[in-house]
Amino acid sequence: MFAISTKDILSIILLLCLNDSASAFAPSSVTRFQKTSQQYRPLSVSVSELEEVNEGPDIDSPPLEDYIVNIGDLEGEDEEDGIEDDGEPPIWYESHQRMQALREMYRRSENDTGSPEYQVAGMTERISYLTKHLKIHPKDFSTRRGLVAMVNKRRRLLNYLSKREVERYKSLIKSLGIRHKAPGAVPSKSEKYGRFPKQKAVKKHLVKRKK
Repeated sequence: MFAISTKDILSIILLLCLNDSASAFAPSSVTRFQKTSQQYRPLSVSVSELEEVNEGPDIDSPPLEDYIVNIGDLEGEDEEDGIEDDGEPPIWYESHQRMQALREMYRRSENDTGSPEYQVAGMTERISYLTKHLKIHPKDFSTRRGLVAMVNKRRRLLNYLSKREVERYKSLIKSLGIRHKAPGAVPSKSEKYGRFPKQKAVKKHLVKRKK
């Protein structure tokens, strides 16, 4: 048997402890980098091989006939004549044509674009179109606001026309079917104070009795 002194045993244990401590305190990032570099090694690919791959058929993209809508299918739908695919013109196009016809009917001359008759005729057709639109879309509040503003502007134009040219005013509202009351020289009590909110009813017990 070999005789080992306690001094040799202590030196062996000390060496083992030093090796374990060195491996335990080694930076983990270095070992992680070594593992990833070994796992993801760059592949050597030549340029000719890449060209052969690019020249092959494209598997991801389907053929042109498989597309629902191809390029150029949507072109030419909104033509100048306003006719859709079903052969009938849209509602907005018919309204625009009627507006142009009414403006040409009531204008004072060929170059007239600002007379009250010209503006009222166009506004009347536009008001009827927006009224039908709001019956279908009652929550379109921006359109409702524009409709109210247009009705007020038409009323101001009719008020102006009734003061300047009464005969034109009467013929215009009769032909267009507009319900309008011309303002009188002396406004009535309801016309004068109708735009103000009504007062609250006075409580009887607060009214002072006359002696």
